[in-house]
This record gives sequence, structure tokens and C-alpha cells, in this order.
Amino acid sequence: MTDEILTLPEVAQLLKVAEKTVYTMTQKGEPPAFKVGGQWRFRRMALDAWIDAKTRRAAGEEAST
Repeated sequence: MTDEILTLPEVAQLLKVAEKTVYTMTQKGEPPAFKVGGQWRFRRMALDAWIDAKTRRAAGEEAST
């Protein structure tokens, strides 16, 4: 698997949320991102790991309730 670089609109589509939502989240430090020429970019592998961590955390919270 290659470590693909995604744009903010691509991440919004992947997460099925509005671009503004991804932008706001990114400003707060989640998901992991970096800027290139003033534009946010996301490494697919880092994004997948972040999604996995969020999923595990949510599953753990459901199991404890």
C-alpha cells in the first residue's frame, strides 16, 4: 500500500462530513495533517490510523456502559 496524500475535500468525502467540519477539526489538531503552500494535506496511512484509534476508543466506551 502506498502512502497516498489526500486533500481536504477528499478527506471530507472519505469521512462523509462537510469540508468545513474537516477544516475545523484540523485547526484543533485532528485528524493529523500538514500544510503545503497554505493548503492542508493528509497522509492516508496516518488518517487510517487515526480512524482506527477513534473506532477502538468509541467501541471501548460502548463496552464500558
